[in-house]
Amino acid sequence: MSVLKRPIVTEKMTGLNKQGKYAFEVELKANKLEIGKAVEKMYGVNVEAVNTFRVYGKKRSKNINGRVVSGKTPTTKKAIVTVAEGEVIDIYADL
Repeated sequence: MSVLKRPIVTEKMTGLNKQGKYAFEVELKANKLEIGKAVEKMYGVNVEAVNTFRVYGKKRSKNINGRVVSGKTPTTKKAIVTVAEGEVIDIYADL
């Protein structure tokens, strides 16, 4: 199982790509060293810094056939990886 789950492609993250920062959803138990090594191995770039944060799950409820069904969204962990100056990660290369 890989440490990296998927890249995060949003308007905000695309704006950070110009500064050499890229966002990934990662495993909950992954640490910064593991994330940095995984990005270096997968994309062949030099990682300068890794910032991580958790997005805690929220309670959700909806009406189904007259009944209220409630649940919770999963907690995820995200990492913003800063690569060395002049290097670029091509996220769309695998598609």
